[in-house]
Amino acid sequence: MYLFIASVAAVLAACVAVRLALPRNDSHASVRRLVRCAVIAAVYVVLCLVLAPFSYGAVQVRVAEALCLLPVFGAEYIIGVTLGCFLANLFGSTIIDVIFGTIATLLACLVTYRLRHLRLKGLAIPASLPPVFFNAVIIGIEITLFFTDYHVMSAPLWLLCLSNGISVGVGELVSCTVLGVALVKLIESNAGLNGIFVEK
Repeated sequence: MYLFIASVAAVLAACVAVRLALPRNDSHASVRRLVRCAVIAAVYVVLCLVLAPFSYGAVQVRVAEALCLLPVFGAEYIIGVTLGCFLANLFGSTIIDVIFGTIATLLACLVTYRLRHLRLKGLAIPASLPPVFFNAVIIGIEITLFFTDYHVMSAPLWLLCLSNGISVGVGELVSCTVLGVALVKLIESNAGLNGIFVEK
């Protein structure tokens, strides 16, 4: 029941937020982008909540992070994925994670969008690296400072940040560089999916 309510709330919040964020000069294109963003935000939230044991914490493989590669297909996905991350953390984590997780996702999506045309052997591998980097650094530091009793630990603070960053980064590599790159390849090679996802 909680999952259903959270999913409905995510869809409604996504629709309102995206409608306010997108330009209104072309109503048909804006509606199409609104739908894409709202759906992606809702899918992100649902994936995080359904797979909650894997989605939160220092050791995680957040499958929804594969969606961070969608800005390869259009700038509107930056809004959809960032909003999805914000709502997923709001429903399933702490206010600290809402702030830092959303910042990490926004920065990752912005840089992924800038790298959207780069390919390595035909794969969007360069575009998959910003989510890995930003989450490893920002969330690694967040976990160390806010969720670790680092004052009583013998290891230096920088080493704890590095350790948590590596842990988060490995999960992001699986989500983004493996699953995300595969998702981009699937969309690019399938005419039907390409027509749905690619900005027009």
